[in-house]
Amino acid sequence: MTAIIQAALPVPLARVFDYDHTSALPAGVRVRVPFGRRQLVGVVTGTTTTADERFQRKPITAVLDTEPLWPTPLWELLLWAADYYHHPLGEVIHHAMPVLLRQGEPANYQATIRYELTAAGRQVQLTDVKRAMQQQRLLAALQHAPLLSRDIRLHEYSSSALKALQDKGWVAAIEHHPAPAQSWQLEVAAEPLQLNPEQALAVAAISAVNDHQTFLLEGVTGSGKTEVYLQVMAEVLRRGQQVLVLVPEIGLTPQTLKRFQERFAVPIVMLHSALTDRERLDAWLDARGGHAAIIIGTRSAIFTPCKALGMIIVDEEHDASLKQQDGFRYHARDLAVKRGYEEGVPVVLGSATPSFETLNNALNQRYAHLQLRRRAGQAKPVQQVLLDIKNQQLKAGLSTPLLKLMGEHLAAGQQVLLFLNRRGYAPALLCHECGWLAQCQRCDAYYTVHQGSRQLLCHHCGAQQPLTPQCGDCGSTQLIGRGVGTEQLEQVLQAEFPDYKVLRIDRDSTRRKGSLQRHLQDAHDHKYSILVGTQMLAKGHHFPDVTLVALLDVDGALYSSDFRAAERLGQLYTQVAGRSGRASKAGTVVIQTHHPEHELIQDLIHNGYHHFSTTALLERQLTQLPPFSYQALFRAEATHASSAIEALMAIAALFPQRDDMIVFGPIPAVMERRAGRYRYQLLLQTTQRGLRAQALRYVVPQLEQLPQLRKVRWSLDVDPQDFS
Repeated sequence: MTAIIQAALPVPLARVFDYDHTSALPAGVRVRVPFGRRQLVGVVTGTTTTADERFQRKPITAVLDTEPLWPTPLWELLLWAADYYHHPLGEVIHHAMPVLLRQGEPANYQATIRYELTAAGRQVQLTDVKRAMQQQRLLAALQHAPLLSRDIRLHEYSSSALKALQDKGWVAAIEHHPAPAQSWQLEVAAEPLQLNPEQALAVAAISAVNDHQTFLLEGVTGSGKTEVYLQVMAEVLRRGQQVLVLVPEIGLTPQTLKRFQERFAVPIVMLHSALTDRERLDAWLDARGGHAAIIIGTRSAIFTPCKALGMIIVDEEHDASLKQQDGFRYHARDLAVKRGYEEGVPVVLGSATPSFETLNNALNQRYAHLQLRRRAGQAKPVQQVLLDIKNQQLKAGLSTPLLKLMGEHLAAGQQVLLFLNRRGYAPALLCHECGWLAQCQRCDAYYTVHQGSRQLLCHHCGAQQPLTPQCGDCGSTQLIGRGVGTEQLEQVLQAEFPDYKVLRIDRDSTRRKGSLQRHLQDAHDHKYSILVGTQMLAKGHHFPDVTLVALLDVDGALYSSDFRAAERLGQLYTQVAGRSGRASKAGTVVIQTHHPEHELIQDLIHNGYHHFSTTALLERQLTQLPPFSYQALFRAEATHASSAIEALMAIAALFPQRDDMIVFGPIPAVMERRAGRYRYQLLLQTTQRGLRAQALRYVVPQLEQLPQLRKVRWSLDVDPQDFS
């Protein structure tokens, strides 16, 4: 008898599909199946005896795996995630696989290239290539051990230096067939640091747990959270278990990797979007086979199977980058907590500025709350300066008192960091004669001036055009940039402080591969005295010589329509301030504002983030906003506003009217028109998480039948973090 196999396919339909096969197949193996005129790679979810007879079943084309790709706890997590986020199971599973597995490639290693020294190369001294620094660096690494092609990319060795060494006959490229997963033993490469009492208490509390427990490790910036991570990891690794570490952004991955490599001589792999598809699959196989002891990755790494998982660490757990903002909109922090429960392992959520959701769980004792209230080592608390810039003359957003402070710190041989979350030269181009503004034709937004590339660029849809020399209305050539961006700030600082080098770090200056890491290393090595940057500079970086940090423009967040704006400003201020005075040098943080009396700024400066957050949580409770209520956001966009509104009104009509469930909308998004499409939103808010799930389980299956939704792009975001 043939078995009826159910398979989840990567299509936006919340159902599984029936196929015939000669025998039953275990859940979690991949199959290639016909779907219309296409062949798709799907994943078996089970078998059935009650098939849908409305469709003619076809046989499975090929079975691609002999065993499930995921262990049972992780498979259960995928099923749970599809249900919790009300997202099609096929797309959830598709997202959890490396790209090559989605394409039907075998789930095993393939031959790669290994680079090693030839007999002639082993005779070469490093001084023989002292004029070629990149060749010398690569040669030194090869003298220590052969390098795989992925190691060349991982450590950003120069490809031209590699070719030069090959041309000299010093390095040979050999086909390498990876061995199957091997066992490893913990070797400590460097001695742990001396812990202060708070750190020691945190390490003892986490290490004492052998089952699932979620810990919030709340430590002021510079309090030594990473050292706590390292010492609790040592206990897990000593037992032969693996540690999964999530970081919010790629930029933090090399820094984290370096700290771990300096401490532990164990196999470490990275998982992020900058790797090639083959490198990512090899790292995934290393983790699944138990060959990797430490797995470091961005949010999608939460779906990586591990042979012997012993702990999950989520660094900077508050960071918005841990929430996927398109497609399958999951939150990696929340899935980490759920995975820890499924696998019976402890989960550590670390942050100097915990999200309100996490803090509320800790205050209600769902999570164990560990606090590090003072900076580690010789680091001193920062001095805080509030500058009222009303009626002050500003030079590219810089007040005279700030310029004076900068001069004092620079003259003392220290570094200065300026934070401005606005890239480009100026946020708008204005005609001085008639008031015309250069506006994007596809968005409700103005073009940003990029002086270096002589372009007008829309930061929302990517539209660009040459920097026009004349007004679009009156033809005048009296065009001026309005507002300040990092590019303009860099230019003015070079003129103001000609004796000091300025480094700008934003998305424009770090487009080339490896440029961000080089810039961060140059900043760390004090090759630049003045650092200018966007949020890329605010997250977790260690600059020992920075003693003055300034936030140039925070006023926009004080009166935002987003109820999370205050929380994010508090986190941003605390994180940016934490870049100052991280070594034994005293640090200063400056806020420039037109509203120095604002209660949010006063609370942050005088009482710190912890007091601010607990006070703000009480306000959230009074207003019944998350985490004291539960939200789901429907988004719809169309070329005509009426189509988006009608679609959301049809969705709203499906919800029952209840006192404990509110449906807001349809209302326009903060930016109503973007990329030529009108965007509207419908917000569901309930007093209980279970009620929200029940309502969505009732409504979502009916959406496929709504004719209004065929005219729009729509999406559902459970626990939304962004309303723009």
